Amino acid sequence: MRIALVTHKVDFQDGQGRVNYEIAKAALDRGHSVTVIAEYCSSEIANHPRGRFICAREIPIPTQLLRNIYFAEKSARWLRQHRDEFDIIQANGFVTWEPADIVAVHFVHSAWLRNPFFPFHWSSFSPYAYYQRLITIINGHYEKKAFRSADKLIAVSRFTAGEVAEYGISQEKLVVVHNGVDIEEFHPGPAVRSEFGLSEEIPLALFVGDIKTTRKNLETVLKAMQSVPELHLVVAGKVEGSPYPAIAEELKVSDRVHFIGKTSKIASLMRSVDFFVFPSRYEAHPLVLLEAMASGLPVVVSGNFGAADYIHAGGRVFDDPNDASALATIMEELVRFPEKRKSMGVAAREQALNMQWSQTAAGYLDVYEELLEKRRQSASAGHLSMDDVANSQEKK
Repeated sequence: MRIALVTHKVDFQDGQGRVNYEIAKAALDRGHSVTVIAEYCSSEIANHPRGRFICAREIPIPTQLLRNIYFAEKSARWLRQHRDEFDIIQANGFVTWEPADIVAVHFVHSAWLRNPFFPFHWSSFSPYAYYQRLITIINGHYEKKAFRSADKLIAVSRFTAGEVAEYGISQEKLVVVHNGVDIEEFHPGPAVRSEFGLSEEIPLALFVGDIKTTRKNLETVLKAMQSVPELHLVVAGKVEGSPYPAIAEELKVSDRVHFIGKTSKIASLMRSVDFFVFPSRYEAHPLVLLEAMASGLPVVVSGNFGAADYIHAGGRVFDDPNDASALATIMEELVRFPEKRKSMGVAAREQALNMQWSQTAAGYLDVYEELLEKRRQSASAGHLSMDDVANSQEKK
């Protein structure tokens, strides 16, 4: 099978990029050829004998919106010239003007725009808010076209599939393939808090994610911290440009909130904390949640979560991501009852064992093969029909 992946990144260290990396790696391992049209591609894929990397952005471009437009145009131009070289073309959402056979749905921009917690509604008048609204509206418009033109859509959760269905997409066109996790990299083990300058004697929660914008919702965690005075929080995410250190100061919890910046040692960090808290205002299926579960951590998330339906006994889900009181009650419970915390962590790990990367990649490749087989059958039926017509005309 000759596969083209159109996406911004194929990268071991990126969210959606990691999914693409695992698909490409599994496809190459099965003997297929893979061409990646992207801004960045892991050398392991690009340098493989059956791998190829087409760079669709070679010049620096100032804003994400302009970068997206440039990428969509350049990738589409290349695909139009080379489309016949591929059996399957998969795109990540709307990334190219050229229609794809399969679109992977990691995020539904129109759903985020309608979300009551979308922070950039028309009541916000700052240039940044206008820009965020514009980029979300444009993505929502073109992703609808991408979804409707594809033969198959692969959603990363049932939650996401439901959002896609609101576009009028038939259920027959939709497949759910969950993201995965590396259970060898993320696993329970001895704490190494000293590596991060953290005390061994304190109950410690973990938040990982973008802390420059409000979607991941660190603010509610900081507010909840006011009601759980014995708890400390470690925050892993790029601090430059973030408003949250100042917010922690205003809320008088800064002495218990440890901003450690962005780190590549997430697996080690997860083995060093007591539970994971992530009340995001909108998520389709974040890898960091599965990584926490695989590490044996109880997880606390909001109901606006594509992954909330499989947490089960491995954590707690609360409805309103802005409800600091509800979040504080859950965090207090996890601090006060270590045995409950332990049993939840065991359940979280067991759930993660059923969601490994090998299963995710196999799910994508199965969809590719099913679509190809359906096309073969349609082509075969078409040939048979033409033969039947010819035979009937001869008999006449």
